[in-house]
Amino acid sequence: MNDAVSNTPELSVSELAGALKRTVEDAFGNVRIRGEISGYRGPHGSGHVYFSLKDQNARIDAVIWKGVFSRIKFRPEDGLEVIATGRISTFPGKSSYQIIIEQMEPAGVGALMALLEERRRKLQTEGVFDAARKRPLPYLPEVIGIVTSPTGAVIRDMIHRLSDRFPREVLVWPVRVQGEGSAAEVAAAIRGFNAIAVDDDNLPRPDVIVVARGGGSLEDLWGFNEEIVVRAAAESAIPLVSAIGHETDWTLLDLVADLRAPTPTAAAEMIVPVRADLIAEIRSHAARLTGAVMRGQERRRRDFSNLVRALPSAERALEGPRQRLDRASIRQEAAMRALLDRRTLALGRLAHRLGAQTPAAQLAGVKAKLAGLAARLPGLKERRLKAGQQELQQISQRLMRAIQARVTLEKRDTERRKSDLSQIGKRLSQEISNRLGREKQTFVARAKLLNSLGYRSVLARGYAVVRDENNAVMRAAAAVSSGQGLSIEFSDGRINAVAGGEKAPTTALPQPRPSKPKGPAIDQGSLF
Repeated sequence: MNDAVSNTPELSVSELAGALKRTVEDAFGNVRIRGEISGYRGPHGSGHVYFSLKDQNARIDAVIWKGVFSRIKFRPEDGLEVIATGRISTFPGKSSYQIIIEQMEPAGVGALMALLEERRRKLQTEGVFDAARKRPLPYLPEVIGIVTSPTGAVIRDMIHRLSDRFPREVLVWPVRVQGEGSAAEVAAAIRGFNAIAVDDDNLPRPDVIVVARGGGSLEDLWGFNEEIVVRAAAESAIPLVSAIGHETDWTLLDLVADLRAPTPTAAAEMIVPVRADLIAEIRSHAARLTGAVMRGQERRRRDFSNLVRALPSAERALEGPRQRLDRASIRQEAAMRALLDRRTLALGRLAHRLGAQTPAAQLAGVKAKLAGLAARLPGLKERRLKAGQQELQQISQRLMRAIQARVTLEKRDTERRKSDLSQIGKRLSQEISNRLGREKQTFVARAKLLNSLGYRSVLARGYAVVRDENNAVMRAAAAVSSGQGLSIEFSDGRINAVAGGEKAPTTALPQPRPSKPKGPAIDQGSLF
């Protein structure tokens, strides 16, 4: 066996990991790699993003820190081929290497188009682009809300075109239309216009919303393909017009909007009519209406003249009504006579009935009633007394039955309670007896244990306890001086002794705790 010591210095695991980290970071401080995203799950709870980049033969872990991820223009997805720029580093906790990404972009327009097509199919499957969801625009909106950049030429062109065609009140929600955070600002603007109350006196609610931006590349317009913007447009209760880029440009916002305009200027032309054309059309309609009214009046005038010529003379027209009036007069006279006869008969019947209601007739009726009551009065007292006695007897019988039933019930309850108390007393006596037995057994066992652990059991086996004049236990022979008074305790009592002679070597033994002497002390003399 070779016992030679190597000159290679010893390194801890942390030192070796640190050296490897510095070496890798120095050698690959800035790299640009191309690969396919794999294992993407979105931002971690800390805001950082972890996934892998792979090709046909290899895989490398990737990390995007929270601040860098917020600046990326697109959202990573599994299967998307990207070009990532960053630095290679190691992670000692897993003994692995990884790329810290500082910039990332899709690998060409084809990758963006594939991502866009996949997102379009996903939203279409959810029904976001259904034509049944689209609403017509108001013919002449009072307030127009525009979501765009406040410094670009788009807003100036749209306001100029609206002023030329039909001046309307315009609310501009300024947003960034390109770059980091543009999609979130556009979505917030759409939701903000929808959040304005209909009856808000300080800020009018738009009748239509226009999202506008000038032309640009697919990367420049990518913010309008973000899912947050598409869903905000789909949730809008206000009709929305998409005016993004040129006529050949298209975004997912165009598919979900209620109307797509080829350009922002065309959007202004589509949401309001031309005021001069409306005035000319109204004047044309007014002229046509005036002519129609005049022609109608002339036609009715001719019809009235024709009807007047066709009417008969006044005497001939009154012949029939006069004859009907005469017949009605005759029928009215007969009806009046018949009514008078009926009233006369009714008056006679009322007079007969009134005669029966005179004071004398009423007084006679009252006297007859009083006579009948006087005849019934002598027996009324006896009948009422008899009825009261019968009722009282019935009540007494019911009360006696109720008392007997209550007494019977109480007797049964008393017997049941006595039986329950007897059983409880038996169980209590048995439980007390059992408890006393268990306590007695415990006491005997503990007394035996105390007796076995006490020092007196040791004295019974032939040992003794030696104490000085102060009753302190002498634990070593070296502590005893010649002539010292001692007390020696045996199992059957104590004796007094005096130490004498030379000290002999002794072996220390375990000493029991001191105890009071049980018997009278016996002077036995010195044992030494």
